[in-house]
Amino acid sequence: MQDWNRLKERFLKDTISTRMGSTAANLSRIKTLTQKAISRKTIEYLFQESKYFIEWMVRDVDVEIAVEFVELQRQIVNWQIHWAEIWDNPEERQKVADRSQFWADRILQLSGLL
Repeated sequence: MQDWNRLKERFLKDTISTRMGSTAANLSRIKTLTQKAISRKTIEYLFQESKYFIEWMVRDVDVEIAVEFVELQRQIVNWQIHWAEIWDNPEERQKVADRSQFWADRILQLSGLL
């Protein structure tokens, strides 16, 4: 079981750009694993971790960025709710993969890491 408090402490020590990069990396991993239809449990973990990353980060970003993060968090929750059906449908999995990569790219753009 993940110690979320410990992860939070470590995560918050990083710069905001690094935290955004970590979130983007999670979304890229979701994309890859979803496209290959492997490691469903890992994807579920990455959903949860990404939601926490956003929650822990949102207070340290501009309002405009925070609004986008909230939208992403809502998207992740929606994927979690429907994950069983999505997992069984290759077209829906591809939509999640595509959207995950969109968000990864968007976060990197917002972070200034690109």
